[in-house]
Amino acid sequence: MNLAFDHLAVTAASLAAGHAHVRDALGIAMPPGWRHPLMATHNRLARLGEDEFLEVIAVDPEARPQRPRWFGLDHHADAPPRLGTWILRTDDLASTLARMPPECGPPVHLTRGELSWQLSVPDDGSMPFDGVFPTLIEWPMRPLPATRMAEVGCALVSLTVRHPEADRLQALIGDALNDPRIRFQTHAVAGLRASIDTPDGPRTLV
Repeated sequence: MNLAFDHLAVTAASLAAGHAHVRDALGIAMPPGWRHPLMATHNRLARLGEDEFLEVIAVDPEARPQRPRWFGLDHHADAPPRLGTWILRTDDLASTLARMPPECGPPVHLTRGELSWQLSVPDDGSMPFDGVFPTLIEWPMRPLPATRMAEVGCALVSLTVRHPEADRLQALIGDALNDPRIRFQTHAVAGLRASIDTPDGPRTLV
């Protein structure tokens, strides 16, 4: 089981609110993204490096979901924008999920035009462990989608994963993730904190 950092996702009640949150925190404009018909969501996307990216995702008011939405968007409709989850890439999602807690949910197959991928999504769309345990993704194609996204001059420096059971969550991932930028910290309040290099210097996104 090998895992690699893929992207960060900011969740928001609206795409405008999520975009404003990122603009205020990082001082950048997020390029337009895409719609997800199955989940009735839409996003904005920007590269965070060679094959990594930042996503802002929100409910698409013009679409109807065909199932509970991902990233807990049905459960926290009025919540302020926040860094809602981090996503790790695997070459075999089914096998990886077999070693993870059942709260991660099953693999869900998604498509958008010629692009297809699989993502771990609990049946009720909730976020396991308050959103601080990574969502898992499998991209079957190469090059990875991030390589075709707009460059905004940003790069991930570090991601701090805070949770009362941080040691347990780190142990669940084990040696599958070899990325010194990812840090687990025992904390009374669960949450994510990303340090990101921007054209205006280092900034923090929460």
